[in-house]
Amino acid sequence: MRPTWPCLNERGEGHCVLALAVSPNAKRTAADGLHDGCLRVRLAAPPVDGKANDALIAWLADELGLPRRAVRLLRGDASRRKQVEVDAPVDLVGTWLARRLDGAQ
Repeated sequence: MRPTWPCLNERGEGHCVLALAVSPNAKRTAADGLHDGCLRVRLAAPPVDGKANDALIAWLADELGLPRRAVRLLRGDASRRKQVEVDAPVDLVGTWLARRLDGAQ
C-alpha cells in the first residue's frame, strides 16, 4: 500500500493534482514540508508579473524530471494557494514527495 499525501490527488490515469502553499521572495526555492493539507514551497522569485508562477512551474518540472509542458497551473494564479496538474503517475509524484520530505507525513 502506498502512502497517501493530503496534497496529492489522482486525476486520471497518468495525471495528478498537487495542492501547494507558496511563499515567494525566499532565499532559495525548496519544498518545505506540509502545511494545512498542501505542500509548502518557498520560491526565490518575486510575486510580480507571473515570475513566481513561472519559477514554480519550472522548478517543479525540473524536480520531477518532466518537460515544463507537463506541469500546468490549474488554480491560484494570484494566490498563495495553488493547484498544479502534473502529467505523471501519482506514484511518481508520491515517491518524489517521500524523498523531498524524508518520508514524514
